[in-house]
Amino acid sequence: MKLATIQNQTRDGQLVVVNKELTKAVAVPQIAHTMQIAIDNWKTTESLLQSVYRDLNDNKLSDAFDFDTTVVMAPIPRAYHWADGSAYVTHVELVRKARNAELPESFWTDPLMYMGASDAFIGAQDDILIADEAWGIDFESEVAVITDDVPAGVNAEEALTHIKLITIINDVSLRNLIPNELSKQFGFYQSKPWTSFAPVVVTPDELEGQWKEGKLHLPLHSTLNDQLIGSPNAGVDMTFNFGQLIAHAAKTRSLMAGTVIGSGTVANQGSVDGSSCLAEVRCLEIIRDGKPSTPFMSFGDTIEIEMKDPAGQTIFGKIRQKVTQYIK
Repeated sequence: MKLATIQNQTRDGQLVVVNKELTKAVAVPQIAHTMQIAIDNWKTTESLLQSVYRDLNDNKLSDAFDFDTTVVMAPIPRAYHWADGSAYVTHVELVRKARNAELPESFWTDPLMYMGASDAFIGAQDDILIADEAWGIDFESEVAVITDDVPAGVNAEEALTHIKLITIINDVSLRNLIPNELSKQFGFYQSKPWTSFAPVVVTPDELEGQWKEGKLHLPLHSTLNDQLIGSPNAGVDMTFNFGQLIAHAAKTRSLMAGTVIGSGTVANQGSVDGSSCLAEVRCLEIIRDGKPSTPFMSFGDTIEIEMKDPAGQTIFGKIRQKVTQYIK
């Protein structure tokens, strides 16, 4: 099943069911007006939404309309909780190597995670609004999941059963603001603006064998200004699967329905299939040349992020964003 949220003059938008090809959609106010309402009542709404999805794909619904990605919001426009992990430790290892810093052994057994801004997520074609290019604008291509209610102390295996929806995201980072924030030893804040989502989220059953053991085994393509930056496989070199990430987040407290958990920047060892952020590209240049040569993003740049199934069909739709100067 594929779901999305479209604009309707409210902050939380209108939940719609989208067909497999992402060409048709139908509103379902009789089931749930918003994504949050749907996930809050998933035991009831899932089967009803799945029924609509089947009818939509069979062209049985007279009220279906063309699915327009220019009017999509983030599938869940605001959430009670957003936590981003760093599941690809090979990426962290590379970044630390570039600055001649050792990787603590604990990083291989204890996930890194930060809590991000969930008061507003942005849509797949919304501009990335940043005030100053000097802040070091970077994209981060990731996989993310949305959970139902997760009990505190859940183990990693049980945590997997709480994953209800899967998508891809762009977790924008302002790289030049990060060092000062981390030096305070209190985590990210200013360096992490709003996160953008692909047009649709999908249920795990939709992924036809590519979703296995809490990992999505498909390449994630990142293209900057029509130049492919990388297509690492999200299921390869993922040190911590989503069950482990959720269990880590729920160690001391429950997670509410609608919680979003991110994978962190997708990376493969040795960056053999390219990178999912410019920071990694620059680290490779530092290791090779002694200094970076690739700049961070500038106003007017366009980043595209997409994942396709083995047949070449887009799964979540494409994130396509332009970096634009934020003016008060």
